[in-house]
Amino acid sequence: MTDWLNVGKIVNTHGIRGEVRVISRTDFPEERYATGNTLYVLDEKGTRQPLQVSSWRKHKQFDLLTFEGFNNVNDVEQFKGTLLQVDPETLDDELQEGEFYYHEIIGLNVITDDGVELGKVKEILSPGANDVWVVQRKENGKDILLPYIEEVVKEINIDKKEVIVHLMEGLLD
Repeated sequence: MTDWLNVGKIVNTHGIRGEVRVISRTDFPEERYATGNTLYVLDEKGTRQPLQVSSWRKHKQFDLLTFEGFNNVNDVEQFKGTLLQVDPETLDDELQEGEFYYHEIIGLNVITDDGVELGKVKEILSPGANDVWVVQRKENGKDILLPYIEEVVKEINIDKKEVIVHLMEGLLD
């Protein structure tokens, strides 16, 4: 069995017409949230319910989605706090060289360009212009937030399960 991919989290409803606010966890929102696509809601019991996207739009830092057959706020209230997932078996996206799915990056060892092992990527945030990789330190301590930019992330090797990074001044503070 393959692991399902989290593409977003429904954090609230929006308005009265069945829209939900989603904090996106995908690099491809325009593809994942396209009208007609099927996403799966994972509830706290571990049950997956398929939902067909009927609309998608950006609003501030959120993605707003509506689903077929869920036309008012009372219908979607049940989805607050749930994860939106896709089945990796259904992905047919051809990634360009140097592009990766989040699930390929999460869990990789992070090593500096001078050989110091920092920890593992535990999460990827998409707050704005570039992603931020949350690295759980090898030794106990605060997580390291690494911007996913050329100056910092030097090499990604999925086969060796490692990322080589250059620590710019202030990144470990």
